[in-house]
Amino acid sequence: MEKIELLAPAGDLEKLKMAITYGADGVYLGGDSFGLRKASKNFSLEEIEEGIKFAHERGKKVYVTLNIVPHDEDMAGLEEYVTKLHEMKVDAVIVSDLGMMSVISRTVPDLPIHISTQASITNYETIMFYYNLGVRRVVLARELSLKQIENLTKKLPNDMEIETFVHGAMCISYSGRCLLSSYMTGRDANRGDCAHPCRYKYALVEEKRPGEYFPVFEDEQGTFIMNSKDLCMIEHIPDLIKAGIKSFKIEGRVKSSYYVATVIRSYRMAIDEYYRNPAGYKFNEKWLEEIKKASHRDFTTGFYFGKPTEEAQVYTSSSYIRGYDFVGLVLDYDEESKIATVEQRNRMFVGDEVEVFGPNKDYFIQRIDKMWDEEGNEIEVAPHPQQIVKIYMEKPVEKMDIIRKKRED
Repeated sequence: MEKIELLAPAGDLEKLKMAITYGADGVYLGGDSFGLRKASKNFSLEEIEEGIKFAHERGKKVYVTLNIVPHDEDMAGLEEYVTKLHEMKVDAVIVSDLGMMSVISRTVPDLPIHISTQASITNYETIMFYYNLGVRRVVLARELSLKQIENLTKKLPNDMEIETFVHGAMCISYSGRCLLSSYMTGRDANRGDCAHPCRYKYALVEEKRPGEYFPVFEDEQGTFIMNSKDLCMIEHIPDLIKAGIKSFKIEGRVKSSYYVATVIRSYRMAIDEYYRNPAGYKFNEKWLEEIKKASHRDFTTGFYFGKPTEEAQVYTSSSYIRGYDFVGLVLDYDEESKIATVEQRNRMFVGDEVEVFGPNKDYFIQRIDKMWDEEGNEIEVAPHPQQIVKIYMEKPVEKMDIIRKKRED
């Protein structure tokens, strides 16, 4: 049975390496131009080349987003840019605009093109339109149900792949094609600069009573009328596979490397467990519990099981739930001394109880009994960002393992 692809977001080079280490089959990333995530650090061409090398050495893929809705001035330099990407052997580019697709096709005809969710593809005829232009993967609109997706995949040619988002933040606008940010702040979401006005707290003003603000209530708890819960489909892996989806896409290029590692690790374990024994597959609640240890909002299944109701919205706050801090990244480990070299990511103290986890293995809990700085001096706290420290580990660890600490209430 051919496995589906687990596709991870990569906001920078560290997140790319983290995603692949923790089980992603591929990553999608944005360069300095033509992508929809200006808020992420994004990649220079040199970093893209390094990322592709890292991925390809491990048998993984890299897709580059060129998915803005471009104006004429936004097209400048596209031919040169995609030529360089092709020379680097990028696996595909993700595009939403037909004009951009046309330029890419005539500049580098053998560079695979995937059609972005921004294209709002919801029907068979549109998929076949792109298929007849040479496209072999489309990212469906998020507004389709599993039943609708299954009906599509049954009719499609065997070499046309369907990719869908299965986890992450949900845009209140149809397939992300939003004008609210541009209208309110001058920042164009369709050109990569969304200000997230759907997360704002709104009030109503009556024109003859300026300065009097009336809260907009959907219930007695609050006013976040466009603030969607996060999508989470980890409990429904068999349903997604049976619907014919070939690539499971995780949202989050502006999220932390800790978030990427945590979410990818859980989905990797769930997917692998399904393929080990499809008939006897049972969902393990631990996978969801682990995901909840990364920052998140409450979860929804989006449109997969029908149109979302009022239960898919968060009315009390636009903030994330953060129960744990990423405090350290393992750089090296000495088996004889059981000492790990760790890069600090948040303050750690001697006496802290921490959890340590890595790809494809369960976490363990231990107390930090002793800690040393780079010079070998014993220290009580690691307060400096990315400070290098040595920590005695009760169990073996590996490079890229993560140390997290539960937040105090």
